Amino acid sequence: MTETRLRTLTSFTAYGLCAVFFIALAVQNLRFGFYELFYLSSGLGAVAAFGGAYTLTVRHYQLRARGHLPALALMGLLLVTTAWLQTIETAIFWCLPVLTLAFLVLPLKAALQVSVPLVFLLALQIVTTLPPASALPVVVAMILLMTCAGLSSRHYSHVAQSAEDLAITDPVTGAHNARYLDETLQKEISRARVTGHPVSILMLGIDHHDEVKDLLGSNQIQELYRGLAEHLFSLIRAGDTLYFLGEGRFCLILPFTPEEGARVTSERIRRSIASENWPRVARITVSIGATAQISQETQAERLRQRATDALDEAARRGHDSVWFYTDSRRVA
Repeated sequence: MTETRLRTLTSFTAYGLCAVFFIALAVQNLRFGFYELFYLSSGLGAVAAFGGAYTLTVRHYQLRARGHLPALALMGLLLVTTAWLQTIETAIFWCLPVLTLAFLVLPLKAALQVSVPLVFLLALQIVTTLPPASALPVVVAMILLMTCAGLSSRHYSHVAQSAEDLAITDPVTGAHNARYLDETLQKEISRARVTGHPVSILMLGIDHHDEVKDLLGSNQIQELYRGLAEHLFSLIRAGDTLYFLGEGRFCLILPFTPEEGARVTSERIRRSIASENWPRVARITVSIGATAQISQETQAERLRQRATDALDEAARRGHDSVWFYTDSRRVA
């Protein structure tokens, strides 16, 4: 299950339970003639039901949805209204599911933006209304609930981020994997079209890869991949991204890099790798295919294919070389 689906399921379930809770309270208040409490609990139930419907509406981009924060803030406002217009005991009872809901639905920072003011205002009302012996346990309980929920939310965010990093990172080299390449390249193309800045892509392959693999064996070739990735990381800029495609092939995306910059970078990488002393093989060489985004180009697949064609051409012409592919022309 993806994080988006997990977030959608969690949020929808939490909203649904809150809606059932507050609607049940509204029915009870109506039954016993507590009309002001009926209106307030109905409002909280309606907001929770709206949150559940909104969760389903934005299920495909749940992680970027911005409607949850206003909904939870409105619920907090209704709770503060309950505390000032009705009994503080009722507000205390009602705030517990809302606090829990905030940390289940919102990111940690946004949840704190909702819960901290809510707890502060309720605590202020509790201290000024209830005797100290009764007020202290209640305030401490709310703070403990908020703290525990915040720690759980922080732990979940950390685990989710770790899982995302593992999903897009090659375990051998530490570079991004091929699965993440097309997604990133499409984003860079879209950004290049909006900003007008160029983007280039390099495909790099180890020359005579099959012979090198036979010489080193499966374990040692992975050490070579790892060492080559570390070497490439030391050569690229902070905004450049490195991808390992398997079978001795790497890809580099160079944002804000025109054709001339891609040529210079390619040649610098080729010379640096050729002059390095590599374990067990002493010397390896690479062929590099390079290309830059053509004006009005929108498809990442075409840009990647041109770079692959350029790499194949560089290898065909004798290895340890760079070949640049631009438009419909191939340029050495």
